[in-house]
Amino acid sequence: MYDYLFFDLDGTIMDSAPGIYASVRYALSKYGLEADERTLQTFVGPPLDDSFMREFGFSKEKADEAVRFYREYYPEKGIFEQTAYPGVPEALARLRAAGRKVYLATSKPEPFAKRILDRFGLTGYFDIAAGASFDDSRADKDQVLRYLIAMLPEGEQAVAEGRVLMVGDRKYDVEGAKALGIPCLGVGYGYAEDGELTAAGAVAVAKTAEEMAAWILEH
Repeated sequence: MYDYLFFDLDGTIMDSAPGIYASVRYALSKYGLEADERTLQTFVGPPLDDSFMREFGFSKEKADEAVRFYREYYPEKGIFEQTAYPGVPEALARLRAAGRKVYLATSKPEPFAKRILDRFGLTGYFDIAAGASFDDSRADKDQVLRYLIAMLPEGEQAVAEGRVLMVGDRKYDVEGAKALGIPCLGVGYGYAEDGELTAAGAVAVAKTAEEMAAWILEH
């Protein structure tokens, strides 16, 4: 039974694209650059510096500068330009009522993630909210997962026994979990491209929050 559930935030719990897109546009404006929606979508999920380097050919130094510009806008405005996906709070409540332990595992900086949960009344659904660090020492999904596992009394044992499940909307969630031997349930209502989650190795893809909770409770 999957009794330890690790949830991604952007694209899984929250429809956070509006705030992220606005923050990226703000950062790009500092360089006289623009981005279409397809490009902006690639910023939801992976570390921001990786996206700036991949999509715009920035050096690591320039990408770090762009992230600093991004964070001029995001903490004040972008962080609250989002909403929870339909049915997600109810799904989390259902899982907790069934005795499952629910955790947040996001590549978003942890202080930002906690502010979002507080603002939208979601903090009480999570036993622990784990996120990235500001200094890049904990940025990729596998690093966040290792950090979270280390905080759990049965962390490594639960992983070894197959009792941990990642839930996310992008290949980065699947791949990060796979690196630690954790299966990942994909959610198809997030920001993945068609076929992305299956190709990455998700054990299944749920189309809605209700379907996601039902699948977990059956396994």
